[in-house]
Amino acid sequence: MRAVQISAPGADLELTERDIPDVPRGHVLVKVAANGVCHSDSMPGAGMSSSYPRVPGHEVAGTVETVGEGVTRWAPGQRVGVGWFGGACFECDPCRDGDFISCQAGKITGLTADGGYAEYLVAPADALAAIPDELSFEEAAPLLCAGVTTFNAIRSSGVRPGGRVAVLGLGGLGHLGVQFAAKLGFETIAIARGTEKEDFARQLGADHYIDSTSSDVAAELNALGGADLVIATVTDAHSMSATVRGLAARGRLVVLGVPHEPLAVGAGDLVMGSRTVAGHASGTAKDSEDTLRFAARTGVRPLIETYPLEKAADGFDRMMSGKARFRVVLTTD
Repeated sequence: MRAVQISAPGADLELTERDIPDVPRGHVLVKVAANGVCHSDSMPGAGMSSSYPRVPGHEVAGTVETVGEGVTRWAPGQRVGVGWFGGACFECDPCRDGDFISCQAGKITGLTADGGYAEYLVAPADALAAIPDELSFEEAAPLLCAGVTTFNAIRSSGVRPGGRVAVLGLGGLGHLGVQFAAKLGFETIAIARGTEKEDFARQLGADHYIDSTSSDVAAELNALGGADLVIATVTDAHSMSATVRGLAARGRLVVLGVPHEPLAVGAGDLVMGSRTVAGHASGTAKDSEDTLRFAARTGVRPLIETYPLEKAADGFDRMMSGKARFRVVLTTD
């Protein structure tokens, strides 16, 4: 099979030929049709893989080719996806509490096991999510990371129906976050840089738009009644911190992007409004499946650019440049 790998920390992506891997007990061989490119795919190159060479990619969509011994839920020909969640150990305390995304074994597709920059992928059976027929593989792939991260952050936030949800950033995660917030029935506020993005934000379903370059974001949020939830999809710590004073009483800032700098949040701003700042991991395979089903039913779709697998390095550079509109997807056809 063809695969694109990183041979060592700091190395470039390289196209290579590999044997199709064997399928261990409890695992499934997936024939990859599409794989989304994520900023986190830079982690193997930064030395964060468990071993090398490593095939990156954790937005995998395809079909079941072969099932290993002991697998009963999946069968050849089923349309499935694999995301960041690479399975659980079922033995650590978080797993015993049913919090599988917090599994201490830390199984991550494309980091602790080879990912989807290849024609075939082996994954634990518990890492698979069913893909509805209404979604193409290219549409489904980004929903397995950017999609589940934003959808799950909103639905698990505790915001009640009729609440006010703000999405900070209109990039790969943010353009999905706005759609999900609107389709879930929340009063939706998009926050981004520049007035030229307002029409696009409203097309996605935003009720309000705040240009962070020309206004006080917190003041604008308060003028709308305060945000019950802000999901921060950017990687700018200052922009995230600037939203805290715009949270309603008991409002919640949920951090999805990972800036290099620490957040600067005044204790008084938290205490006086009983506000919360929290982080959020993506979600389990079942969370991904829920995301895919919701997107299929409501019309939420990622905006994508496609590249063939052999042009993976070009697609990766396009995503990392910030110029992609809005997710890059590799195809194996």
